[in-house]
Amino acid sequence: MVCDGKLPQMDPTQQHPFSKAERDAVYKAIFTRRDVRGEFLSQEIPDETLARILKAAHHAPSVGFMQPWDFLLIRSKKVKQQVHQLFVKADAEAAALFEGERQQTYRNLKLEGILEAPLNVLITCDRSRSGPVVLGRTHMAEMDLYSSVCAVQNFWLAARSEEVGVGWVSIMDPDALAKTLSLPEAVVPIAYLCVGYVSQFHEKPELEKVGWLPRLELEQVLHWEAWGGEREVGPLKK
Repeated sequence: MVCDGKLPQMDPTQQHPFSKAERDAVYKAIFTRRDVRGEFLSQEIPDETLARILKAAHHAPSVGFMQPWDFLLIRSKKVKQQVHQLFVKADAEAAALFEGERQQTYRNLKLEGILEAPLNVLITCDRSRSGPVVLGRTHMAEMDLYSSVCAVQNFWLAARSEEVGVGWVSIMDPDALAKTLSLPEAVVPIAYLCVGYVSQFHEKPELEKVGWLPRLELEQVLHWEAWGGEREVGPLKK
């Protein structure tokens, strides 16, 4: 696969304001992004499309410009089945943590598309990259992990703009996953993603649709000047 996706050439010395259409496209990708689980098609993603998505992920921000991520691409049915068994075990353990109707709702949810998605991608974090002392990580050692999560978000939004679905599978033992995929000791799994074209993107996140939890209003998560502080001049405009 050629990983030099065709992206617009930009002069870094010039400012590039977004047109309204370009700005709207960014927000469209954000607001229509979905965690896909059961809608995957068997159609393969063309190399040039996958290269664009991976290049977008690789251009995520990172502390100290350490770029701690790697991308492990999985198409093998055998490997997918091994990973799926990790999910099955963890899923049973997770279900037992809920009670009554909540547990039944959990068991009725489809929470992965490991076998159905034509491509699985593991995004990792190499905690040894750039050495023991990294600019910006001297007091918050976990910043490399957060940087890798930024790569996940870039991957997800770029995929959505390409009409490619992504599902993040977090219900599995990370140590068992690392062993199954032969990760080096310093490399930790961040996001196991099921990736592929889909039959549809849901209008709302599935967990919101089934009533697992509602979406919080923006005002519920805003604080001003200190935790719990209120804005003096009134609410933000939506």
